[in-house]
Amino acid sequence: MEPRAPRGRKDIKTIQKTAVDLLIRLHIVLKSAKLYESNNDMLREQAKLLFEGIGTVTAAEDEAVFTVRQGAIFFNGFRVKFVLSNYSIFKFVLEEFRNREIGSMSFVGGLTQDELVRFMISLAKKGKKASVSFEEIAEEVREAGIDHVVLKKRQLNETFTNLDKNTSKLYFLSIFHLKEAFEKDRRDENLALNTTRRLMQSIFNHIADNEAFVCGLTNIKNYDEYTLNHSVNVCMLSIALGRRLGLTRGEMIDLGMAAFFHDLGKLETPLEILNKPDRLSEEEREIMEQHPCQGAEKLIQLKEFKRLPLRAIHVALEHHIKEDDTGYPLYFKKETTNLFSKIVKVVDYFDAITTKRVYRKEVFTRAEALGLMLEHSGAEFNPVILKAFINMMGIYPIGTLVHMDTGNVGIVFNTNPDTHFFLRPKVKLITDTQGCKIDGEVVDLTEKDPRTDKFLRTILKVLDPDKYGVTVSDYFLAQAQ
Repeated sequence: MEPRAPRGRKDIKTIQKTAVDLLIRLHIVLKSAKLYESNNDMLREQAKLLFEGIGTVTAAEDEAVFTVRQGAIFFNGFRVKFVLSNYSIFKFVLEEFRNREIGSMSFVGGLTQDELVRFMISLAKKGKKASVSFEEIAEEVREAGIDHVVLKKRQLNETFTNLDKNTSKLYFLSIFHLKEAFEKDRRDENLALNTTRRLMQSIFNHIADNEAFVCGLTNIKNYDEYTLNHSVNVCMLSIALGRRLGLTRGEMIDLGMAAFFHDLGKLETPLEILNKPDRLSEEEREIMEQHPCQGAEKLIQLKEFKRLPLRAIHVALEHHIKEDDTGYPLYFKKETTNLFSKIVKVVDYFDAITTKRVYRKEVFTRAEALGLMLEHSGAEFNPVILKAFINMMGIYPIGTLVHMDTGNVGIVFNTNPDTHFFLRPKVKLITDTQGCKIDGEVVDLTEKDPRTDKFLRTILKVLDPDKYGVTVSDYFLAQAQ
């Protein structure tokens, strides 16, 4: 679609509202079409509302077009903004488009309500599988005699396997870049902050296109280079969380840079304190708690300081300040803690307690970590940000090892965008029903037996990967081979 002429702020707000309303209607009708036949009253009532909304647009602009590009939804050429309350709807529609290889869906003038219902039924019928080829969808639409809905195939320059492969390369490139930055800091050399910013832009693009896989990679834990590995994990999860909170692209790039360097001050903390297997003495604790101030000081002293987001200084200084204003540095007094610091606080804590350390005898599973954090909502963490993080990670976070009622053991590979099915993520099977190790498929736990209408698989409990000798990250890396 050709770029449109600039519009006034009021017009753009109207377009945004129209787009969101239609997206919500599309979401409702598609879900209803998966459950009911075409003569169902509720389906037809919801389809009528969607049809009326589309008709209002096509009467003025000839067509109503939803396009998906780089993890974003566009309506008639304008990017649709989301907020936390409707993110699940956005994700659901994005996944429906992706699973069917649809790049754009155009409703053109002349569309009838009956034609719209037949189209949604056809789309839903072919979407009962986890994924389906665009050609199958197009054939189904042709056979149904639908002429006023035009689908275009998503144009991919690479397969999803290559996308996973490139994402995993980016992950390790990020660790290498941070290691190089730390070494340059020790030698008092300039940090390549322009390169860092481009890296953050690449990370954002991969999260927009491949969020589940990026979250899966943050299961990688390099115990020998904890600070590097931890900082990259915090950076990636912070950008993903910022996206859920509705930050702009520019804000997410700045957030990524802030999270990337949040622990820079630990370069000044002696290794014998960082890696001490026993409880720190009071004096050692005081030395450890100096790293936020040391990190902020290091960032301020950078020769390329002007290229660094100011909020990176706040994050370095504030990421151990709790929501109730306790934490450290103890002498830090400020009326409000920066939003970026609150975001990094949540992610930093989560990655830290799910990582094995010499001084921590027990490590939490991802599911246990979220439960523990929820207990401290409002005191340790900002409740709104924590809620968004838990919604992003899911009740069973990506990378969780689970045991199912069929006897299979699997690893959660993706959460379910539908809030009604939070307990039914997509799981990669790693054992058969007898417990024998396999390289199984990724199954959708919302899948039902058509004869009994019962779910084929249900999670019974979460398992500790360490106790079962499972290295979760290996399965995500294997996916990229």
